[in-house]
Amino acid sequence: MMQLLALSSSKVNNSDYLVPYLPWIKQHLNGCSRLLFVPYAGVSIDFDAYQAKVAEALAPIDITVDSLHRFDNPATAIEQAEAILVGGGNTFALLQRLQQLNLLDLIKKRVTKELPYIGWSAGANLTGLSIRTTNDMPIVQPESFEALGLLPFQLNPHYTNQHPADFHGETRDMRLAEFMVLEPEMPIIALPEGSALVRQGNQLTVLGEPGAYQFLAGNKAALGAGSDLSALLV
Repeated sequence: MMQLLALSSSKVNNSDYLVPYLPWIKQHLNGCSRLLFVPYAGVSIDFDAYQAKVAEALAPIDITVDSLHRFDNPATAIEQAEAILVGGGNTFALLQRLQQLNLLDLIKKRVTKELPYIGWSAGANLTGLSIRTTNDMPIVQPESFEALGLLPFQLNPHYTNQHPADFHGETRDMRLAEFMVLEPEMPIIALPEGSALVRQGNQLTVLGEPGAYQFLAGNKAALGAGSDLSALLV
């Protein structure tokens, strides 16, 4: 049974790092005490420092954090992992590194066979069919934009449609509308900070008071906390 937790962000408002999500993470791991962390979305942070930051954040729930970048054989590390945690940063950099290491199919295979997966921001983007609805700048060029496909739709973490006065660039809704013009039958689930999607087998649920939004065929629909999106998995 697939066990997947896709978090919008690492913080909510002015919270400490990952603190608002610790109860969800602990529940999702269901007794697992060791995580394999994938730091490759980090661009402006050193991988060692990124691992230390995540380890410190998860220490209150007694989780040990190993990092994929420290292993001579990353594939073996994934094969032996108890759970996998994919951090935020730049989604293009994350995808490119995993492609270069030939790890995407292995991660998908293991998660499909019950390896618990937790990801936030870029790590949440990676769970969808592609990364074409990420907010990130393409600072590197992956082989393709195809992602893990653990969720059969698109995601947009850090969702907001704020439009500052005198700002003349596109809002998030405008950018997602462009995607819908080209892919009218492909759902996009947008996750405001403080929200998440949890998949347990064929059950998919919205977590968090902010809820989520579904963009499809030119329409936008609000999804409250607890909304059942299992029909999207069919």
